[in-house]
Amino acid sequence: MRQLIIEKNQDKKGLVIIDGKDFHYLRQVLRVKAGDMVKLRLADGQLHNSTVAKIDDSAKKITLQICATLRQTQSPQGEQNDAALEPVEGPFIEYTLFQFIPKPQKLELIVRQATECGVKNIVPVISEYAEKGGIAALAGGKKERLERIVREARQQSGSPIDTKIFEPVTLEQAIDLWNKIKEESGDDACAGFVLSERNVDEESPFDSFDPFDKLRDRNECTQKSVCIVCGNEGGISPDELELLTKKALLYPVHFSVNILRCETAALYGIAAVQTAISGF
Repeated sequence: MRQLIIEKNQDKKGLVIIDGKDFHYLRQVLRVKAGDMVKLRLADGQLHNSTVAKIDDSAKKITLQICATLRQTQSPQGEQNDAALEPVEGPFIEYTLFQFIPKPQKLELIVRQATECGVKNIVPVISEYAEKGGIAALAGGKKERLERIVREARQQSGSPIDTKIFEPVTLEQAIDLWNKIKEESGDDACAGFVLSERNVDEESPFDSFDPFDKLRDRNECTQKSVCIVCGNEGGISPDELELLTKKALLYPVHFSVNILRCETAALYGIAAVQTAISGF
């Protein structure tokens, strides 16, 4: 389900005026006409149904009339549903991707795909094998570009998750951040995984998914957290893997498939974890 995300709220009459790049998106990408329905996410984060009330091509403005407020829920099978606004039942699982910084173009793809998958936090990590060019790019205007990519991905996919891009952190800082999340949520409400290109044991990778039993329990708590650590082009060094498993208590996971590029591994890992939680 596509949506339009804007940084304004409706006026007292329930109208929203769309102009600039958002006008172009509605008119040229979605090709809306008067009377069409548009799902609109306002600055307050609420998702609304709206009707295209008026199109002024000369002034490049579109007037939307708010019709109804929606909420998005996620079924145990991962399907998204729209419903009338009401309290959300069951746990909300917040995903955090700790991504070792790859080349800029690959990071853009990872950010886009992670956003479409509903990842809440994307944390670039300065690792042993990180390239200086990728780190330097994040220190400039790259973060603003990544934030635009997030917005575009949310509009295209309809994701209700307000994905955030963090400033780059060291591995120690990443571990501290995850341990803080666990402390706030409680260990029973958290599970973390590090994707390893080396086979760390003889067990099936899905044997490590036992912690997800409690995450599948929709009545245990309302907030749960999952983190996934993915390496960059050089992978994760043995010292880094040891630090993540011993200090952050992450479960190492090795997928017995072809060698994956880092941008493929991130998407593959997110999908595998979400599938394990949904019980398939």
